[in-house]
Amino acid sequence: MTFRQIAVPCLAIVIFLALWEALVWVMGWPNYKMASPSDLVPAYERYWSLFLTMGWQTLWRTVVGLLIAVIFGTALGMVMGFSRTMRDALYPLLVGFNAIPKATVVPIVALMFVGMHDFNTVLIAFMISFFPIAVSVSIGLSTLEPEYRDILRSLGASQSTIFWKIALPKTLPEFFGALKVAVTLAFIGTNLMEIVSPHGRGLGALFDSGKTNSDYPLMFAVLIALAFLGIVLYYVVVALEKVFAGWAERPQG
Repeated sequence: MTFRQIAVPCLAIVIFLALWEALVWVMGWPNYKMASPSDLVPAYERYWSLFLTMGWQTLWRTVVGLLIAVIFGTALGMVMGFSRTMRDALYPLLVGFNAIPKATVVPIVALMFVGMHDFNTVLIAFMISFFPIAVSVSIGLSTLEPEYRDILRSLGASQSTIFWKIALPKTLPEFFGALKVAVTLAFIGTNLMEIVSPHGRGLGALFDSGKTNSDYPLMFAVLIALAFLGIVLYYVVVALEKVFAGWAERPQG
């Protein structure tokens, strides 16, 4: 990673925080109406141990849910990509399921599995993030040029060889593009459950505690912490993409 790739995002974040601080100052908003970045520092100092504990709980549940989504979404995408019949059968179901607001599903899951907070949270993170992965893998495989398959088959290549040599590399750019989207979706699912569940733990529960106590600096501090975790996980995916699909990136003129 070059200096420019590090400096530009950091500069953008600094500018965003400066504009946020200036907006609160110009509008004269008190911190019980709109917290400013300078109000967040005392909140982090006061609740630092809670942020570490709750942040870890949110992170590991999100990662587990995302990993399950990757496994399930990839397998489902392969089934739809290789079979037009399965694609025609499953796409309406997937689209319909994805159209349901997950905020309405969270209370149902919380009531179905009362007391199983870790399972509930991982389940929602999985449910909200597997769709883009399945669709991207399906599109990548179903749009594979038939000429490639015909040439390899004429040379005696098996279906598994065609998959590993042609289909899988072609699908990787679409897969990692969908995985970047799935990362943020998984965090949304995790925090929805942490806020709604009566046994909630994690940053979502800490946010709900701040809301109950009208502690706006704490609430905004939680939002920034969530954004930070999302950015870290996003760049982990970017690093993996450069390792496994770096060949697909075109140099910009």
